[in-house]
Amino acid sequence: MSASGAPSRKTSESQGQVSGKGTAKAPAEKSQAQKALEKLGLRRDIDLALHLPLRYEDETRITPLADARDGDLVQIEAQVTHSEIAFRPRRQLHVRVDDGTDTCVLRFINFYPSHQKTLSVGARVRVRGEIRGGFIGREMVHPSFKLAGGELPAALTPVYSTVAGLPQAYLRKAVLSGLGRADLGETIPAKNLPQPASSLREALQFLHHPAPDVALATLEDRSHPAWQRLKAEELLAQQLSQLQARRVRAAMRAPSLAAPAGTLHGQLLERLPFRLTAAQQRVCAEISADLRKNIPMHRLLQGDVGSGKTVVAALAAARCMDAGWQCALMAPTEILAEQHFRKLIGWLEPLGIKTAWLTGSQKTKERREALAQIASGEAALVVGTHAVIQDKVQFKNLALAIIDEQHRFGVAQRLALRSKMNLDAEPSPGRGRAGEGASNDTANAVRAQREPHLLMMTATPIPRTLAMSYYADLDVSTIDELPPGRTPIVTKVVNDARRDEVIARIRAQLAEGRQIYWVCPLIEESESIDLVNATQTHEALSAALPGVMVGLLHSRMPVAEKKAVMSLFTSGQMGVLVSTTVIEVGVDVPNASLMVIEHAERFGLSQLHQLRGRVGRGAAASACVLLYSTGESPRLGETARARLKAMVETGDGFEIARRDLDIRGPGEFLGARQSGAPLLRFADLATDTALLAWARALAPVMLDQHAEPAQRHIQRWLGGKAEFLKA
Repeated sequence: MSASGAPSRKTSESQGQVSGKGTAKAPAEKSQAQKALEKLGLRRDIDLALHLPLRYEDETRITPLADARDGDLVQIEAQVTHSEIAFRPRRQLHVRVDDGTDTCVLRFINFYPSHQKTLSVGARVRVRGEIRGGFIGREMVHPSFKLAGGELPAALTPVYSTVAGLPQAYLRKAVLSGLGRADLGETIPAKNLPQPASSLREALQFLHHPAPDVALATLEDRSHPAWQRLKAEELLAQQLSQLQARRVRAAMRAPSLAAPAGTLHGQLLERLPFRLTAAQQRVCAEISADLRKNIPMHRLLQGDVGSGKTVVAALAAARCMDAGWQCALMAPTEILAEQHFRKLIGWLEPLGIKTAWLTGSQKTKERREALAQIASGEAALVVGTHAVIQDKVQFKNLALAIIDEQHRFGVAQRLALRSKMNLDAEPSPGRGRAGEGASNDTANAVRAQREPHLLMMTATPIPRTLAMSYYADLDVSTIDELPPGRTPIVTKVVNDARRDEVIARIRAQLAEGRQIYWVCPLIEESESIDLVNATQTHEALSAALPGVMVGLLHSRMPVAEKKAVMSLFTSGQMGVLVSTTVIEVGVDVPNASLMVIEHAERFGLSQLHQLRGRVGRGAAASACVLLYSTGESPRLGETARARLKAMVETGDGFEIARRDLDIRGPGEFLGARQSGAPLLRFADLATDTALLAWARALAPVMLDQHAEPAQRHIQRWLGGKAEFLKA
C-alpha cells in the first residue's frame, strides 16, 4: 500500500534504490487515482480517516420489485431477460430484468461496452436505484449495478466526495486502509471527555460504516454521539492551535511604543476637525495599551462602514512615530490606498511627518526616491498596496504594520509585511516629535524583538460566535457607533423593469447638485451569466442624461485613467460614476447621495452593505436602490431574497454580518480565514455552542498539564495549517 492509503504495485523500498549497474531507479510515477487523492488533500492516513461520507447507500437488504413503490430507492437482485440499444430519441441502452415478482427496465443514456458485457442476457445482477413509472413500464435510470453473489454488507455503504479519476470503489478501499493504519490513540484525558464518549476510533469506524438500523436523521444532522465526539475533537484542535499561537506571540518581543505627553499624538488630536466618538476613544485606548507593551500586538479593529477606522489607525501610527519608529499601512487596492494617503498627509504633513507612497504603478524615479526615504528612515510613515511587501522595500525601523481590509490579503502577504522588521533596529532620535520619547529600556528590549506590532482593520464585522472560534487568537476592538451627522440611508428593492423610474430619480438628484454611483457586477459580457455590463450601462446612461458627465471605472483600466476618473468624481465635476465593485471600500465622496446597484441579487450581503456605505457620508438624505432581475425565472431564489430583505430591514453592519453568517455559513463567510487558516469541517457554530465552550475551557488545561498529547492533537487535525494563525 502507498502512504496515501491507495494500492500501489511498487513498494516504497524499491523506489530510489541503486541497481546493479550503479544507476538509481526513478521514483514510480503516481497513478491518476493517487494524484486525485492528493488533489483532495488526502496525503496522510489520518486525512483518509477523517474523509467522512457525504451520504450512505443501503445495500444490506434486497427488496422484491413487487414491494417497491414509485419513488423508492431500492436494491433488487434479478436476472437479465433482454438487452438492446434503442434510439428514442437518442442512443440508449435498455436492459429488462426479472426478479421473480415483477420486471423492470434499466435505462442508460451514457454507457460503455462494459455495461453491455455485465448486463448480458442471463446474467444475475444486483441493481440499486430509484423506481419510477416510465413510458415503457417501471424503470430505473442510470442505476448502480454489479454481478450478484456473495453476502450482503452488514453496514451501510459510504459515498464519499471525490474528483475526476477517483472512483468510489478505489476511494472506499483507500479510506478503509488509512483508517486501519492511522494513529487514533486518545489525546484527551478520559476525565475531560464530553459525555457520553466513545473512543475516536470507534466513532470514526461507525461514521464510515454505520449499522443499517441507525436513525439516518442523526447522521444527517450530525447529532449522533459519534458525530459529537468528532466535533468536540475538531473544536479542541482549533482552540489549542489558536491559544498556542497567542502564547508564542506573547513570548516574542516588539518595541514598547511609549511617548511623552504633548507629542505628535496629542497635536494630531488637536488638529482634527471633529471630536472622536466614545467608541473611537475606547479602541484608541485599547490599541495604545498594547503598543506600550513589548509584546507584539495582534489586534483586529472592526467597525461598520464609515465608523472612523482610518483616524484610529492614524492615531496608532502617531504613537509609533512619537517613539521614533516607522509605521506601514497596506491597503488592497490603489484607490483605497490613495484615499488613506491623502487623509494621512492632510493630518500629518503639517506636523512635520514625511509620508512615503508605494504602489506597483509608480514611475521608476518616484519609486526609487520612496525606497530611499523608507530605508533611511526619512519617511516615518509608508502607505501603499502590495508593493509595500516587495523584496526591494527595506525599512530602517518598522515597528507597526497596519493592514486595511485584511481579509482581502492572502496569508503569505500578511506574513510578508510582518517580516519587514529590521532585527537590529533602534528608535530614530529626533524624528518629528519623538527623540527623547524612546527609553533605553525600549531600545534594549527591541534588540531581542522579532516582530512588529500588527493592527488589522475590517469593515466586515465579525459575529461573536466567530470571534470566539475562528478569531480566538486575536484581540478584537470594535467601533460600534457612527460619527454624529451621518444620515440614515433609505434602501429600496426595485425590479429591473422599472429602470426608467430609477433614471428619473437620478435626474432629480443631479438637479439638486448631488452625485450618483451606479454599480455593475461585470466588466464584459459573459455567455454563461447574462448581466448588463458596466460599459453598456455607461453608454445607456450617457445617452439618457445629456449634458451630464458620466464616468466609467473598472479594474482593467490603466491606473492613470482610474485616477483621472476618481479625481473628476471626487471634485464634483462628474455627476454619475458607473463602476464595478472596485469602489466597494474606502471611497469617500460626501456629496454622493444615491447608490444604484444593478443585479443586486448577484452580490453577497456584506458586499451590498459595503457598497451602500459609499453614500450617506454628507448632510443630504441618501438612498440605495437595489435593482434586481429574475431572468427567465418567475421569482428570485430564496437566498437572494433573504439578502435583499436583510438590506431593507437593517443598516447595522453587525446585524448584517450575523444574517450573512446565517445565510452562508462560516466557511463561505470567512473564505479560509481569508486564504488559509483552518476552517471547521464538521462542527457548526450555530448548534455546537456547548462543545465550543467545552473546548475553550479545556485548551489551556491541555497546554499546561498535557503538553505532549496537545501537540499530537493539533498535528492530527491541522498538520501544517496551524502556521496560518501567525497571519
